Amino acid sequence: MKHSTYDVIVVGGGHAGTEAAHAAARMGAKTALVTLRRRDIGVMSCNPAIGGLGKGHLVREIDALDGVMGRVADRAGIQFRLLNRRKGPAVQGPRAQADRTIYRSEMLTLTENQENLLIIEGEVVDFMMKGQSVDGVVLADGSEIPSRTVILTSGTFLRGVIHIGDIARPGGRMGDRPSIKLAERMDQFGLPLGRLKTGTPPRLDGRTINWEGLETQPGDEDPTFFSFLTKKTQAPQISCGITHTNERTHQIIQDNLERSAMYGGHIDGVGPRYCPSIEDKVVRFADKTSHQIFLEPEGANDHTVYPNGISTSLPEDVQADYVHSIVGLEHAVILQPGYAIEYDYVDPRSLSLDLSLRDVPGLYLAGQINGTTGYEEAAAQGMVAGLNAANRCLGKGEVSFSRSNSYIGVMIDDLTTNGVSEPYRMFTSRAEFRLSLRADNADQRLTPMAITLCCCSEIRKLDFSSKMDKLKYARVLLDEKSYTPKQIAASGIRISQDGTRRSGHNVLAFPDVEFEDIIPLNPELSKVSLEIRRQVERDAIYANYIERQNREISAMKRDEMHVIPQELDFSSISGLSNELQQKLRMTKPHNLAQAARIDGMTPAALALILARLRRDSKFQERRA
Repeated sequence: MKHSTYDVIVVGGGHAGTEAAHAAARMGAKTALVTLRRRDIGVMSCNPAIGGLGKGHLVREIDALDGVMGRVADRAGIQFRLLNRRKGPAVQGPRAQADRTIYRSEMLTLTENQENLLIIEGEVVDFMMKGQSVDGVVLADGSEIPSRTVILTSGTFLRGVIHIGDIARPGGRMGDRPSIKLAERMDQFGLPLGRLKTGTPPRLDGRTINWEGLETQPGDEDPTFFSFLTKKTQAPQISCGITHTNERTHQIIQDNLERSAMYGGHIDGVGPRYCPSIEDKVVRFADKTSHQIFLEPEGANDHTVYPNGISTSLPEDVQADYVHSIVGLEHAVILQPGYAIEYDYVDPRSLSLDLSLRDVPGLYLAGQINGTTGYEEAAAQGMVAGLNAANRCLGKGEVSFSRSNSYIGVMIDDLTTNGVSEPYRMFTSRAEFRLSLRADNADQRLTPMAITLCCCSEIRKLDFSSKMDKLKYARVLLDEKSYTPKQIAASGIRISQDGTRRSGHNVLAFPDVEFEDIIPLNPELSKVSLEIRRQVERDAIYANYIERQNREISAMKRDEMHVIPQELDFSSISGLSNELQQKLRMTKPHNLAQAARIDGMTPAALALILARLRRDSKFQERRA
């Protein structure tokens, strides 16, 4: 079969692949998404949920760039919760329980209807090469698809092995064969590879769970959505159940640890520290007599339940024993056993900031192949790779994300600077500028970028423009007048009588002051919508902190302007230790700011590098 030539080919229809394909197509690049089965586009291979702490920020940022994950998650959401609601807005994270069937159906529909994007069913087994550059893909049937760039989003398929107890069988996920030939092709590139693992719990038949007496967890009455375009829920809303492991559960697991694939020595890959298996929990937290389990329905009309908290690689008979030891699950039927899956990944320090491989021109990597875990981290990488692959084909510059403007930038910098020793998961604590990188202002930070890149729909442009006009109006009302302490106190707000006049914005920054409290100061403020009121409240809370933070951001941006040539020989910089020379050669930092974040880097070493950059710059100027 003869195929057309494409600008961008995306290999894999998971969360990284779909986001990459949509991003490239929105940019105007002729794009093909190659996947084993069309019906599996957007499948949720693990837990039926999107978002969480840090992860929810990523989804909001994807949406701000007009990506698809947030919109699809909102359409499929059967329970919405804002995590850390009692804490400050900077560390609050939206999360949604999703209906698997709706999510997959909606993602497929959006993908089929995306302009400039074609879905091709097939297995990619090799790359077409033009010298050292990737020039397309080869399918299992021998057909070739030429393209100017390729984005590989292989997930857990590269030499994937599924482990249940002492039984191991090849698999990219349950029911799918792994990708062996493509893994062998990756070997030929001489890239630094490693093995990681992830796991999943047994799936239960909800009709066989005794729900009576179990605690229930409803969603929020005022749901927080992922997409800035979503106004209301679209799927039926449900509650989750909560139960706990107990001492008998832990004893069953302790007695069978040697039969676990992990503890029996059958797995070499490292698992995610922050999403441990039930075996890990019992061993690492031996003093705890119980662990919480969330019983999450996989759909509003699906009787399958995902018991979040008991991922395992124990044999099936042991899984049945420990499940039946848990209150409410005494007679639960296991529909699919839990398992661990081990797979290849590429050391992300081999990547440039645009997620292209430095040593294999034309090839981009996104998702778990870069050492990450989670749908959200994968989709965010897909966005970065898709935008950059398209721009490369369109003859435009690199689309870069900074630690100062996004969680996406934090993740890309973490991966390409420090690599991974375990599957990487996003947390708010990873972002040093998290006070300004809030989930609520992701559109203000990134939608202007999407508009500039021309990857933004007219609907989103209009919606964003309208919101910004309303925010501007509210801010003008807040700042156009100032008030004496006596006037402020007369409106019912506690304030010291220090004689200082304050604007409405200053008053809104007081602890426990809400927008409605300051309306008596200026009745015109009553015209401001509820959504805009909450936004300016959040902005006011952090205004003083962000002003100080902006000085730090400015310093970092100055360092980012000191670009380090990829051909720079670090061994020629006198005074750099051998250890730092080795780390710099491995990381090949893009700029001085990235070099500063390499483990073990010192101010003195940075000064040496900066001096060398300045010397080389002056030399180039003299030559010119």
